[in-house]
Amino acid sequence: MTNPFLQLYKILELEKTRHYHNDAVLGGFESFASQWHPSALAIAATPAQKAWVEKTATKLAAYPQLSPSARPQAIQQLITSLSQLNTSAAPAAPRVVAPRPRPQPRPTPPPAATGLNAPLTTLHGIGPRLAKTLARLNLRQIDDLLWHLPVRYLDYSRLQTISQLRQGEQVTIRATVWGLKSRRTRNNRTLTTAVLTDATGTINATFWNPYIQRSLRPEHAYFFSGKVGITLGKRVLESPEFEPISDDPTHTARIVPIYPLTEGLSARVLRKHIRAVVETWAPRLPDPLPPEMRQRLGYPPLGDALRQVHFPDTAASLEQARKRLAFDELLIIQLGVLSQHRAWQQLPAQPLLLDDGALDDFLHILPFQLTAAQQRVLADIRRDIRRPYPMTRLLQGDVGSGKTVIAAAAMWAAVGNGAQAAIMAPTEILAEQHTRKLQDLFAQLLHPRKNWPLRLDLLTSSVTGQQRQAVLDALASGNTDILIGTHALIQENVHFHNLALIVVDEQHRFGVRQRTALRDKGASLNTAGTNTPHTLVMSATPIPRTLALTIYGDMDVSAIDELPPGRQPIKTYWIKADARTRVYQFIRDQIKAGRQAFIIYPLVDESEHLENVKAAIAEHKRLQSKVFPRLKVGLLHGRLAGKEKDAIMRAFADGEYHILVSTAVVEVGIDIPNASVMLIENADRFGLAQLHQFRGRVGRGSHASYCILVSNPKSDEANERMRAMENSTDGFELAEIDLRMRGPGEFFGTRQSGLPDLRLAQLSDARLLEAARREAETLLDHDPDLTQPPHQLLGQRTAEFWSQKNELS
Repeated sequence: MTNPFLQLYKILELEKTRHYHNDAVLGGFESFASQWHPSALAIAATPAQKAWVEKTATKLAAYPQLSPSARPQAIQQLITSLSQLNTSAAPAAPRVVAPRPRPQPRPTPPPAATGLNAPLTTLHGIGPRLAKTLARLNLRQIDDLLWHLPVRYLDYSRLQTISQLRQGEQVTIRATVWGLKSRRTRNNRTLTTAVLTDATGTINATFWNPYIQRSLRPEHAYFFSGKVGITLGKRVLESPEFEPISDDPTHTARIVPIYPLTEGLSARVLRKHIRAVVETWAPRLPDPLPPEMRQRLGYPPLGDALRQVHFPDTAASLEQARKRLAFDELLIIQLGVLSQHRAWQQLPAQPLLLDDGALDDFLHILPFQLTAAQQRVLADIRRDIRRPYPMTRLLQGDVGSGKTVIAAAAMWAAVGNGAQAAIMAPTEILAEQHTRKLQDLFAQLLHPRKNWPLRLDLLTSSVTGQQRQAVLDALASGNTDILIGTHALIQENVHFHNLALIVVDEQHRFGVRQRTALRDKGASLNTAGTNTPHTLVMSATPIPRTLALTIYGDMDVSAIDELPPGRQPIKTYWIKADARTRVYQFIRDQIKAGRQAFIIYPLVDESEHLENVKAAIAEHKRLQSKVFPRLKVGLLHGRLAGKEKDAIMRAFADGEYHILVSTAVVEVGIDIPNASVMLIENADRFGLAQLHQFRGRVGRGSHASYCILVSNPKSDEANERMRAMENSTDGFELAEIDLRMRGPGEFFGTRQSGLPDLRLAQLSDARLLEAARREAETLLDHDPDLTQPPHQLLGQRTAEFWSQKNELS
């Protein structure tokens, strides 16, 4: 059993290295305090130690409520008091000693206890030179080899006779070497030909290895596995794998694993060492899955699954083993995100009651009726915010589906309960747009308690000096009802009088780590009280259900999956590059009718490595000088400073530019109701979700709007994406197609680089992911901290995963 005092020391040190985000332990310090307290109290030897444990448990539970600036001092005080406890303790008292630095970077541990951590040089046949080569694959200790999984397999399991062999097949034969002959080729290489025979015929096998005769001996029988080729009209096995006949071969006559390699490392050598490690260590691995769960789900033990993934007996056993290991990974993800969700529910929040009368007052000022989807989502939010713990909900929906008005209703609930609300946008220009819309909306209502107009303020980095101080003062005094801003509104010098609701807009990259930080900081934002604000995250990028269960697994999810009636659908056309001239004339006609247009390019500057891929800067110059010389063409790209980008977007919104040439930075942008054309060059360079976001930049006014995709795709997948865009305007349908075609990493784009590094699990595997979520919910219902003996190893694995830096953590 781990010494609780040593455990505490390690967690405090880890919290320092992770920059005081309250994520050194699963569920945060408040969860850890509840499980650490009884175990520490049980071994405390003196009354002074027992008093220290009580005091420390209280401090640990209060740690998440501290402001970020106060946390370093609190952690250091705990470490110091822990050290003082040791020096004053009785001899029998537990003693915590900080580990001393050792001269070796990785000392060899005792083989029986921690052999998996031993360096590879402790294995027979691996010396310093081979170990250095393996290190290029990040293989440094025994467990690295154990978890270096195959990327694919060659099925050599079906034995054939020589007479059955056909050109182009991957085959295995059992044959005797009749003779060997070597000769020098024109380029001075040695080609060795072996004549192989069985009862049905003969075939030649060729090898370019000059030392092959040391391993291959005449009149001996071997398994040979490889591809059948043709040389001078005769069948030949080209550099086949071979090994002596045995009941359990490694390189032939079975389903053979193919591993990632590096220069100087042969597949045969790596496979041999991995097999030795698997046979020795896989049966000894402790299994984190509780036996009851594993048997109920029909999964093999961990050791058997790992052995079958490396060296499968059959295709069916390989599939079952991969499913078991993938389930483990998804279960750990679900345990983590669900624990985060439950941690939210342990915090206090101000209940916000939005009765029918107050809701009717709000709905009465809207110039439209809510759709059925909006009504459903609003009911979810009303139910959440009336509870005494904080809401944490994701609201997703297509551009124009009416997310902001639902968020405004939640803000109205906060104001009606004498509290404040805030909305956080990713850019200043979006924050300004929200300010204008919300001011127009709430101008028709009076504060239900004060009976005067609501006060809305804007806070961004551009708000400075006396104006900024006036906003901060109004915020702290409670005069401000709703604050709109960027991330500046959760900075340390910003204090609310009573913040009860935070809305985060357009942030599908606002990960679990950021949401946890917002949760921990929430109470400290208020000048009085310890309530944590309710949180509503809005995303205009429809997210497939499987990703919503992982990236947003710590949140409840609502979707507005229908558009308001009367909204004109955007007409989408896919054209080839040679039709571009006609599109330019169409844009001129639209501008003549008073409209505006976007033209999107995948690159900022031209690249010599990407032929026929157009770039914004060069194309802007060409379009302005040669194609649209009488029109004003603006240029927007990611290398511009934030204020420059905002200024250009404002100018376009104000009609100063007829056309805006841009890169993908326009994906999340402001409303331009007058824009009616979205032209996307090299459209096959973008994913479906991103193309759909571009399309959503137009069609926001009363005019017919068009999205034109210019693309000459070179792959079937790119053709499928273009057809999907032409045939569907449903963002949820397109998101599912995009995930299936490109995987989760590409779905979020290159900017989303922190998705978890999973060995076997696919985040798109809906059935397995939902099974893992069900099991995680059941586990946490019965053992919230995973401290019961059957669950302790699973809890440890979960904590290790969540200590890594990825988008989920």
